[in-house]
Amino acid sequence: MSDGIVREGMDYDVVIVGAGPSGLSAAIRLKQLDPDLSVVLLEKGSEVGAHILSGAVLDPSGLDALIPDWRERGAPIRTEVKSDNFYLLGPAGGLRIPNWPMPPLMSNHGNYIVSMGNVCRWLATQAEALGVEIFPGMSCSQLVYGDNGEVKGVVAGEFGKNADGTPGPSYEPGMELRGKYVFLSEGVRGSLSKEVIAKYDLTKGHEPQKYGIGMKEIWEIDPAKHHEGTVTHTMGWPLGSNAGGGSFIYHAENNQVFIGFVVHLNYANPYLYPYAEFQRLKQHPMVAELLKGGKRVAYGARAISEGGWQSIPTMVAPGMALLGCSAGLVNVPRIKGNHNAMLSGKAAAEAAHSAIKAGRSGDVLADYEAEVRSGPIGKDLKRVRNVKPIWSKWGLTASLALGGLDMWTNNLFGLSLFGTVKHGKTDAAATGKAKDFKPIDYPKPDGVLTFDRLTNVAFSFTNHEESQPAHLKLKDPSIPIRVNLPEFAEPAQRYCPAGVYEVLGEGAEATFRINFQNCVHCKTCDIKDPSQNITWTTPQGGDGPNYPNM
Repeated sequence: MSDGIVREGMDYDVVIVGAGPSGLSAAIRLKQLDPDLSVVLLEKGSEVGAHILSGAVLDPSGLDALIPDWRERGAPIRTEVKSDNFYLLGPAGGLRIPNWPMPPLMSNHGNYIVSMGNVCRWLATQAEALGVEIFPGMSCSQLVYGDNGEVKGVVAGEFGKNADGTPGPSYEPGMELRGKYVFLSEGVRGSLSKEVIAKYDLTKGHEPQKYGIGMKEIWEIDPAKHHEGTVTHTMGWPLGSNAGGGSFIYHAENNQVFIGFVVHLNYANPYLYPYAEFQRLKQHPMVAELLKGGKRVAYGARAISEGGWQSIPTMVAPGMALLGCSAGLVNVPRIKGNHNAMLSGKAAAEAAHSAIKAGRSGDVLADYEAEVRSGPIGKDLKRVRNVKPIWSKWGLTASLALGGLDMWTNNLFGLSLFGTVKHGKTDAAATGKAKDFKPIDYPKPDGVLTFDRLTNVAFSFTNHEESQPAHLKLKDPSIPIRVNLPEFAEPAQRYCPAGVYEVLGEGAEATFRINFQNCVHCKTCDIKDPSQNITWTTPQGGDGPNYPNM
């Protein structure tokens, strides 16, 4: 190893990093194809599902392809969508957008309101029953490369470093887990995925990836107000012209409501405070009335890949494949990506199985890339490819009109009047200078409907061992105060949904503090920092949020 540490190693046919829907689907499909294949799945969360957060309305097409009899097997997928509503909100009311002008792909008929954390827990039981080795609490801190530059494995399970990065008294160096192929299914902006994308220049010829920050609370509400199976999406207020985004309100089982808010991270105003915008949403009369008398029981946040078709990088390199959100397979107008994640895991497994059967290893799984781009995933994403860039360039009204027209022409004729609209600059580069904007005055939390960040983070059940090195790294520690504060009013204070970053003091006395213990692993800082000075890395295994049923 280049770090000079001697580690034990184990060899597998396929090593999978991340027990989300794509990684679990890949593991299951590999063992369905050949029970003798050795497959290991490594998950940084304390258990499978602990780091899973999604809306979620699930399109079951991915699961239908993977496990057709999932209903008979008792999958925790029971709440079918019964009512589908879209609203354009103003400060005091809302305009219902009728369903009939929308293209069929926007319908949620046949979809299910689910906890993806619980779906992944169930998928893990299916994988283990097939013989997949699943190790939760195992962060993968490094990639292992072969003699020809191919990805051949990962370092997992390194524990016990001191705060300065040196080995502590209980240091465990971890193990090298090597595979004929390595699948990276880390979710959005995973640290290993980011490394291989840069190493192999996988974004060449593709548009920059675009992102949103999604925040979610689970509420238990008055049974009289609960309508199981109701799905509501809103746009407009409170964001207005400040940013793109919107909310979701899903009536799940047991009088619970999943309420969430997404802010597109290409906003210009550095004073925008996405978390506070989410809290303002709950003061809207329509939302406040629903939640009145209820109680919040969970909170979490994660980044969402929004670039779509144009922004999918090359998904393969020697010995490696990017799966699910590591590649950015979310259908933004549908607000769905779990079905594509599952299909990508299935496709990667089939490509790897064919290669191993042919005696290959460590090469490029070109069949996987071809299947993603020409198969169901590509068809799903290509027909909605212009909605997000139209919204970003020309605003919400244009997105509703022109984006809707574009989806219709794609749906009816398989073509777009606009071709393929480019995204342009990255979300970090979209951040404007503070001098060009005015600070936004946000109301103080009332502690009933709205909450401060640190109070809400307690409901994510986040924990990090404080003696370890901070997993949030600054390339240049001087930049937050020397550059970001005077030029951008240091937006890290606001874009982080967990209150990790603080500016203490003023003027020459100002300092920048990182409270890494609060981090919910959303990775917004890695994406939105205007100086691209923050790098998110994995903490030691098992640390981070412990979402119960997100």
